[in-house]
This record gives sequence, C-alpha cells and structure tokens, in this order.
Amino acid sequence: MNLLLVAAVALIDADGRVLLAQRPEGKSLAGLWEFPGGKVESGETPEGALIRELHEELGIETWASCLAPLTFASHAYESFHLLMPLFACRRWQGQLRAHEHQALAWVRARDLAAYPMPPADLPLIPILRDWL
Repeated sequence: MNLLLVAAVALIDADGRVLLAQRPEGKSLAGLWEFPGGKVESGETPEGALIRELHEELGIETWASCLAPLTFASHAYESFHLLMPLFACRRWQGQLRAHEHQALAWVRARDLAAYPMPPADLPLIPILRDWL
C-alpha cells in the first residue's frame, strides 16, 4: 500500500475559530469539510507544502516560523495510507479566498464535529477541542 504524505493546517483567527474548507465537486470526498493543506511534493517539507498550498488555495502568505506542529493523523484508505501532520497557524497575510474549495467556514472548536469530514480528519477534532 502506498503512503501518501499530506500536510494540513488549523488556521486560527483572533476569536479562536478554526478555518474549514469544503472539498469541491469532482474531487474525491466532495462536499466534505477539511483543514486546508495538500500533498507534500517530492523534495518539499510539510511546512513548505503548506506555504505553497495556502497561497494557491486561499491566496494567503505565511511562513515556516508561524507553523507550529500540533498532531498528526494516520488513516488507511482503500488504495493508500494517509499520513497527515496537522500544524497550527495564527499568523498570515492577505485576504482569504476560496480559490479551489466550494466554501470556507470559521468554526469554533466545540462545533467542528457538526461538519462532515473525511475519516482521516475526525481524530483531529478532539485534539483541537482540548487545545483551544
């Protein structure tokens, strides 16, 4: 089984809310809500992948020094195994815009479970709820 490394981030605003992004139609798990991020490309660090993905998907800039490792998810899907470090980020520049997602939502940690998410994201919810 292939191992897929994907980096994700909990963007946290000044009110302590976490950003969720809805997966677009035409992609696997379309309509589900996830933490922003994406695949770590060959030669890239997870932090580098997040900096690139946040710029491409949301139009914002951040820096490796603003990405704090928080936890990770490890989940076996049917055709691959996903390993996903989750970083926390409270500092970025620019206006958030959904370039690739259907919708964005700022959500209180206690309300994250109300949003349908991919199986790999679900174990991250209690950690964020306890941490925030």
